[in-house]
Amino acid sequence: MKKVVKFGGSSLASARQFKKVGDIIRSDKSRRYVIPSAPGKRNDKDEKVTDMLYRCYDTAASGGSYKKILEKIKSRYQEIIDGLDLNLNLDHEFETIEENFIAKAGRDYAASRGEYLNGIVMANYLGYEFVDAAEVVFFDEHGNFLADETNKELSERLEHADHAVIPGFYGSVLHDGTVKTFSRGGSDVTGSIVAKAIHADMYENWTDVSGFLVADPRIIKDPEVIETITYRELRELAYMGASVLHEDAIFPVRKEGIPINIRNTNKPEDKGTLIVESTCRKPRYTITGVAGKKGFCSINIEKAMMNAEVGFGRKVLEVFERYGISFEHMPSGIDTMTIFVHQDEFVEFEQSVIAGIHRAVEPDFVDLESDLALIAVVGRGMRATRGTAGRIFSALAHARVNVKMIDQGSSELNIIIGVKNSDFEDAIKAIYDIFITAEI
Repeated sequence: MKKVVKFGGSSLASARQFKKVGDIIRSDKSRRYVIPSAPGKRNDKDEKVTDMLYRCYDTAASGGSYKKILEKIKSRYQEIIDGLDLNLNLDHEFETIEENFIAKAGRDYAASRGEYLNGIVMANYLGYEFVDAAEVVFFDEHGNFLADETNKELSERLEHADHAVIPGFYGSVLHDGTVKTFSRGGSDVTGSIVAKAIHADMYENWTDVSGFLVADPRIIKDPEVIETITYRELRELAYMGASVLHEDAIFPVRKEGIPINIRNTNKPEDKGTLIVESTCRKPRYTITGVAGKKGFCSINIEKAMMNAEVGFGRKVLEVFERYGISFEHMPSGIDTMTIFVHQDEFVEFEQSVIAGIHRAVEPDFVDLESDLALIAVVGRGMRATRGTAGRIFSALAHARVNVKMIDQGSSELNIIIGVKNSDFEDAIKAIYDIFITAEI
């Protein structure tokens, strides 16, 4: 059995955290490939190493006094090395970094050094082979990830490495060598890519929470942990902002059918959340999760017999496309169509869009409503449960929340609800109580 294990910045912020990670890896012989992030914050007042590297590079590239910042970064790593009693010296690596900073090697290069250095430390601590991600993860000259080239190189390189540490977050431009990073949180992506390349049986993503939570802990106190979630459910919830995993990390392993296990470094006994393609496991609750976002507005278009007009919807959406505005949801009736968009994207062009709609389809009436929130209630268990929408309406009515929109997809996997921004938190609490608290 082969497992890829990725550890986030909070899991590797100090020597004490490194030791926890070491115990986790050594407790399971199948944990053979390790993806480390850069050291995160040790406490609320601390600074992430990646942020320090950005600051150091910007100062050096502009000809400023960067030495103190660089020394601070060095001390972070030396503190970890000393705490682990390692016979390791990073002076040569820091000399190279300093030279490249002065030579303006780029912010991607600067940011990647946190993972690079932590990878060297981790490999020495575990006694594993160190594989520089710049040698096996590739991008094209436009910054697009090259999946096939990367998979081929990684597979060949790791075929002869029983145990390896591959730093997350970065790679290099093919045939160029220039360091290129994924977006922030990209170590999740690296772990997924490695898991695919070695045909892993499991991709464990270790962080500071015990898996995905049913609801936002800033709204619900101590929400339940989701035991098992499908990729489709995860996609719906992540789109609405509920995520402890980089969204792009889902696709490489999903294509291979490799499950992901979200685990807590500080509570390794917790089973966490298992993310799978599909499952026969009956969900613990009717819903898997509830998540949402504020900051939407709706454009309500009314026209008698609009349903008989061929191309009506296309003409309306072309107006939004003209101004670079994407829509989120579009519930409609016989004589009405409502389009939900991000308010901050729309407000600059609102009058132009209204005028464009009038010219395109000659509506009877166009009405705008602002300061709305969208909430996604997601769960494979809803398919087999009657009256889910009725329970949602009942819970929201009891909480005195006025529903502005409700939209259920044909998959029966999710129900989208629109409410006022001011009712957002109350709506989340009401839905959580009726589906989770009441079912415990």
